[in-house]
Amino acid sequence: CVVSGTHVTPPHSTIRPGFPVPVNTNNPEVRKAARFGVYRYNNSSNDLFLFKESQIKKAMVQIVRGLKYMLHVEIKRTVCEKRDHPSLDSCHFQREKNLQQMLRCYFEVWITPWTHKVHIPVAHCH
Repeated sequence: CVVSGTHVTPPHSTIRPGFPVPVNTNNPEVRKAARFGVYRYNNSSNDLFLFKESQIKKAMVQIVRGLKYMLHVEIKRTVCEKRDHPSLDSCHFQREKNLQQMLRCYFEVWITPWTHKVHIPVAHCH
């Protein structure tokens, strides 16, 4: 994804362009970014079930032609099967012991609000 434009710093922000800073893991924008990372994981996994974020462990944001989120996220297998394509919000985590699975992921999610573009250069889960 080609992103053009200049650094955009929100008014009265203490964040300087180019420096990653910690951000609250409950921040709605952080949660949205984590969900994008999960979509990317689900699209590339061979699992029969969809995964969903269970906990955002750590979040950083960097202002660089938009907002680049660096997220450490735990994701868990849900009861929703991929082929059904339900909304992740309505997917509950697996309760069956032998189907439960948790993965630790690192996502980099780059959002450019003025172009409505989302780019996820990094999505590592193990």
